[in-house]
Amino acid sequence: MCTLYSNPSDPQCLSGRIDEVMDRTLADKRLVGAVIKVAIDGTMVYSRAAGYADRGLNRLMREDALFRLASVTKPIVSTAALVLVAQGRLQLDDRVDRWLPEFRPRLQNGELAQLTVRHLMTHTAGLSYRFFQEENSSYQRAGISDGMDQSGITLEENMRRLASVPLLYTPGTEWRYSIATDVLGAIIAKVTETTLGEAIDSLVTKPLGMSDTGFIAADPERLATPYANDYPEPRPLLDPDKIAFVDGTAGFLLAPGRALDAAAYPSGGAGMVGSAGDFLHLLETLRQGGAPLLPEPLVHEMTTNQIGDLPMPFWPGRGFGLGITVLKDPAAANTPESPGTWRMGGTYGHSWFVDPKQRLSVVAFTNTLLEGMSGQFTVDLCEAIYASIRS
Repeated sequence: MCTLYSNPSDPQCLSGRIDEVMDRTLADKRLVGAVIKVAIDGTMVYSRAAGYADRGLNRLMREDALFRLASVTKPIVSTAALVLVAQGRLQLDDRVDRWLPEFRPRLQNGELAQLTVRHLMTHTAGLSYRFFQEENSSYQRAGISDGMDQSGITLEENMRRLASVPLLYTPGTEWRYSIATDVLGAIIAKVTETTLGEAIDSLVTKPLGMSDTGFIAADPERLATPYANDYPEPRPLLDPDKIAFVDGTAGFLLAPGRALDAAAYPSGGAGMVGSAGDFLHLLETLRQGGAPLLPEPLVHEMTTNQIGDLPMPFWPGRGFGLGITVLKDPAAANTPESPGTWRMGGTYGHSWFVDPKQRLSVVAFTNTLLEGMSGQFTVDLCEAIYASIRS
């Protein structure tokens, strides 16, 4: 029987199974490079960097490589908001316009919306992303940034533009993945009376020693070069670049240089840079109860479904907590994960999940868009890990 302490080169054991998935995906030229870290019961049982951080420069991937996090930013910013809740400085049911007086979007019928922090954190706020909409959509016409392009505007200006567009639905009645965490970031900055970057540093990253994580790359020499899926192999991402998403949608507008630009506004939903090790530390902190950041009851609320039976497009079988998805039905989601597992991904090629029942935390950061976030690699990796720990 394979155990955590078996020969790591045994192909039936965790290390061997993950290595096989990683090596096959790299050989198939579906990924350029990746860093995978796995912790079980608080112990690191797998950590490997493979492939290239920059293929053109023959620069190998390293375990402390820095990546553009895209939506992996969301759980970090959501944690910061909950730290403010724990400190009594913010309430989940505070109205958004208490903190952002000018952020008062209207419903489709022209009435002012009743929008709360809880709506933002559960993505039931009536908002969307430009990349989900068709070309020449309301967001595009208003010049709204998704937080990954080089927009040349401030966070405050992006919030003004967003508030000028009617909400898609009455808050609390639907679930749609959205720019809501950018609005949450603006609230965090207002509550702390500082910049969002400084707030995240004081509330989350500094207390945990996450020195690699911020809105600007801490060490440009360690920043991985991003690639887009292409045939016969991924191509380097342009700056700027446009990447197709789902048929009929506008797709992603990306500016990789944003990770090195201190003038780019801090996007709470997509703008941070960090390492796999830093992010695993945050996940393990939350899985083990939240100390020193959060009390356990708040972590429980964060990681428990908060949206009832509202359908979640693209994520069947899952619900949503406060900033993260939560697995309700493994069969519907077609996954070996245990019920209650929380996970998310990121446009630049990342996936992660925490299975509290198995005391398991997994971080897989890649430098290849979409394949790492939602492609076959993510499925194969998950299945390899569960085949090992349940054998």
